[in-house]
Amino acid sequence: MDFELSEDQRLLKDSISRLLADTYGFAARRGYMAEAQGWSGKLWQQYAELGLLGLPIDERYGGFGGGPVDVMLVMEEFGRVLALEPFLASVVLGATAVKLAGSEGQKSAILPKVADGSLKLAFAHGEQQARYDLTDVATRAKKDGGGWVLDGAKSVVIHGDCADKLIVSARTSGERFDAGGLSLFMVDGDAAGLARRGYAMRDGTRAAEMSLTGVKGELLGAADRALGTIERVTQAGIAAMAAEAVGCMEAMHAMTLDYMKTRKQFGRAIGENQVMQHKAADMLIAMEQARSMTMLAAMMVDEPDDDERAHNISLAKVGVGQNGRLVSQSAVQMHGGIGMTEEYAVGHYFRRVMTFEHSWGDCAWHLGLLADKVA
Repeated sequence: MDFELSEDQRLLKDSISRLLADTYGFAARRGYMAEAQGWSGKLWQQYAELGLLGLPIDERYGGFGGGPVDVMLVMEEFGRVLALEPFLASVVLGATAVKLAGSEGQKSAILPKVADGSLKLAFAHGEQQARYDLTDVATRAKKDGGGWVLDGAKSVVIHGDCADKLIVSARTSGERFDAGGLSLFMVDGDAAGLARRGYAMRDGTRAAEMSLTGVKGELLGAADRALGTIERVTQAGIAAMAAEAVGCMEAMHAMTLDYMKTRKQFGRAIGENQVMQHKAADMLIAMEQARSMTMLAAMMVDEPDDDERAHNISLAKVGVGQNGRLVSQSAVQMHGGIGMTEEYAVGHYFRRVMTFEHSWGDCAWHLGLLADKVA
């Protein structure tokens, strides 16, 4: 199998790397976090001008027709600098839902605006009681004349506080945990009856808690048959976040090597100690294993076989999660006390990787899914 990047992919990787190197130092990131929305609106427009926001969107909708591997390259670069902007929420999760379930009219109305940066999406599916079970949806939608009305609550909606439109899951028939009966709806961010409470998560990215009381929504796709779309959106999110986690690991490994060369104890650099060299080598091996699993996940996003796709995405989730924990914990430990301070970047990378591990199912959850398939 050929893992070499194409010329276009190399140019994409280089262009985003140069942009972020010039604009996203650790101090600059803290400044972006202090902005009202928790990220840089100026950079968001630069992403749009570079074509990043339209990268996975078809050309007929104003995008560039890229695929999951292209998204992987962008997310790796975002991981290296701990980017805060809502690329995952809007371009990966939101746009994927519209592409998979939307009508031609909905795609034409929404996707070009996502691509040019004028419209931000968020995917609101998780609920407090659900943990990782995608079928556990208590939010309800019922017919109201020619439209739909939603009642319920959503939890930890990534960048849900800044989204112009929300893609909300709701149960239109059946009971809790039923695989059937789930539907998706487009909801305006300023809709009557929608309350949003935004907050910064431990890794610095933004999320929101939401309550919906008599909120009007526009059906996205067929009623009662949204579970397949929900699964594919979350799988695309796992693949994208896995790539971001690899970018974080690369940054932590590079910082650790630099620290080993400059930090001295008893008159010599700590990197001269063989134990430290072995731990750095273990970090490198774990990082490369995670990179391989990330490539697998990216190649599986568009796999038509549902079982094959789900199986390999779970494998990647476990592989990247376990190796990410090893790299993160080793980086903090090898930096000593400084690795745990707010003023030093290593701890922030650690938090971002741990956020990935607990998004859409932790390692134990996905190991359980894999075990169920062979039982």
